[in-house]
Amino acid sequence: MAQYFDVHPENPQIRLLRQAAALLEKGGVVAVPTDSSYALVCHLDDKAAADRMRSIRGVDDKHHLTLLCRDLAELASYARVDNRQYRLLKAATPGPWTFILEATKEVPRRVSHPSRKTIGLRVPEHPVLHELLAQHSGGPLLATTLIPAGETDPLNDAQEIRERYQHQLAAVIDAGACPHEPTTVIDLSGEEPEVLRRGRGDPADLGL
Repeated sequence: MAQYFDVHPENPQIRLLRQAAALLEKGGVVAVPTDSSYALVCHLDDKAAADRMRSIRGVDDKHHLTLLCRDLAELASYARVDNRQYRLLKAATPGPWTFILEATKEVPRRVSHPSRKTIGLRVPEHPVLHELLAQHSGGPLLATTLIPAGETDPLNDAQEIRERYQHQLAAVIDAGACPHEPTTVIDLSGEEPEVLRRGRGDPADLGL
């Protein structure tokens, strides 16, 4: 049965997020609020948890997962970033953006793109998720948007998530509804930045 943490969306109770972080350390999959919609997260180095997360989503190992990083310094440990990319990332983070970058050896090969060796990375601005990352001592969290298998829209109601996945998740963190608009995805792995998906983040703000 999934534990249920009802937290304040702007000033989350630290003790509850510590409990959620402990569940992640033990291999649990947790539903969390983000800048866009609710997502599933697990410990980066836990293959069983990652496989379980993919199973809940109904996706295979080719599905591109995302790393949620606490800050830009942590992001730079898991992606190769040159000076040009760093300036763009600094202007955009934290915020509703996902960046595709070349993965470093710190990223397990099983979670990077199988042919391009790239990984999606985010530095979220959602206060609850940001604090959860601060309480989680195991580095970035591996994440995927919580879209039920066979459906196209992500879930945005924590109560519904709990009802539908109470036997598959370790916990659900309820911080109310999310913006329900996807992040903007920018590929920085090529010669020039490429906007792959337009979402909450306006590429014009980054000169793109």
